[in-house]
Amino acid sequence: MTNKMWGGRFQSGPDAIMEEINASIGFDKRLFRQDIAGSKAHAAMLAKQGIIPKSDAALIRKGLEQVQAEIEAGAFTFSRALEDIHLNVESRLKDIIGPAAGRLHTARSRNDQVALDFRLYVRDTVDHLDAQLKELQLALAGKAEQHAATVMPGFTHLQVAQPVTFGHHLLAYVEMLARDRSRLADARKRMNENPLGAAALAGTSFPIDRHMTAEALGFDRPTRNSLDTVADRDFVLETLSACAICSMHLSRLAEEIVIWSTSQFRFVKLSDKFTTGSSIMPQKRNPDAAELVRAKPGRIIGALLSLLTVMKGLPLTYSKDMQEDKEPAFDAFDNMSLAIAATTGMVKDMVPNRDEMRKAAASGFSTATDLADWLVRTLKMPFREAHHVTGSLVALAEAKGCDLPELPLSAMQSVEKRITKEVYKVLTVENSVASRVSFGGTSPTNVKREAKRWLKLLKG
Repeated sequence: MTNKMWGGRFQSGPDAIMEEINASIGFDKRLFRQDIAGSKAHAAMLAKQGIIPKSDAALIRKGLEQVQAEIEAGAFTFSRALEDIHLNVESRLKDIIGPAAGRLHTARSRNDQVALDFRLYVRDTVDHLDAQLKELQLALAGKAEQHAATVMPGFTHLQVAQPVTFGHHLLAYVEMLARDRSRLADARKRMNENPLGAAALAGTSFPIDRHMTAEALGFDRPTRNSLDTVADRDFVLETLSACAICSMHLSRLAEEIVIWSTSQFRFVKLSDKFTTGSSIMPQKRNPDAAELVRAKPGRIIGALLSLLTVMKGLPLTYSKDMQEDKEPAFDAFDNMSLAIAATTGMVKDMVPNRDEMRKAAASGFSTATDLADWLVRTLKMPFREAHHVTGSLVALAEAKGCDLPELPLSAMQSVEKRITKEVYKVLTVENSVASRVSFGGTSPTNVKREAKRWLKLLKG
């Protein structure tokens, strides 16, 4: 049986195996809204340019609206024999309006059609992800404002380094997410060019108006080279790259939530909304949501690598290999969205344990740098000498089994006789964080101001 969409070139239907490997309708049917929007814009342009009758364009528009309504209502039957979303829509359109449907494909190809659909889909995805990331930033900044003065340990090498505030720590992720949103915005700006009119690869001899369809579909301009238009998928790669970086940031926060919620740390508690139990150990409260967010970069980075591998050896222009661009990208975008939603939920849900955080922040000689700085400021020591003296005092405290604030003044003076009791004022974790007033530092004043700035910016 001849495929009715192909015409006379093919005298028999495809082999079952060929149909299995060739069909994409199982996954590209999610592009139906973009496909129909593109077809409406194309038909309107063809009519305005006198390429097809206005009456046929009106029929096409009305028929396409019916097709979309059927798909949205779940009343549309997708056919694997028709391969993809484009041919499924066109076939159903012909059933509804008759021969006029055959005019829709004038001056276009499935090559520029799929490039359009996918650009529109990725653009919509970027807008959706950006809105989600903004919501996550708001959650982080709101919690940061609440905990601008909540002391916790800052870590290097996962060892207690210096006291910081929980609010300052959360704002670090607000900054990361701002850069993630910026990368997505850059990708959106570059992809926002209209592929329609490139046709199969060489453009078309019909007097089309690509600027009209660009405006109708919200593009900034048409693409400038027909070969490049149908041949490349760098707009998907760039978006996946931005998602890969963003998912890595979410994974780092998820890892911290996993660590913070352990019985060894007890820095935060998640409610039953974002934890699960054990089938055998009744005492367990597992941070499964965080662990799954931590795992998502594997899929998202994998999708990026998959598409890079597909595209790396393709000569211009279109090859069927490029059909492999969608499934991994769809999966990555779906999981990116889910990871952001889960992270936002956890941030809103988690309750910090102030006492445990402060206790940990005061351990491990965390105010040693404050002691060294005091020696520099008060005794006018060169920093390297102050560093050496402080190291000796840490060793002495360690030998006595105490922390620096508990080290007697006489013991301190045995190392450096000019030390006075005033030194103890800089050795509390509260004074330590309060002193970090440099721009971008962790002082509660800074954190409160920065959290308010972010909240105003995000709500503006």
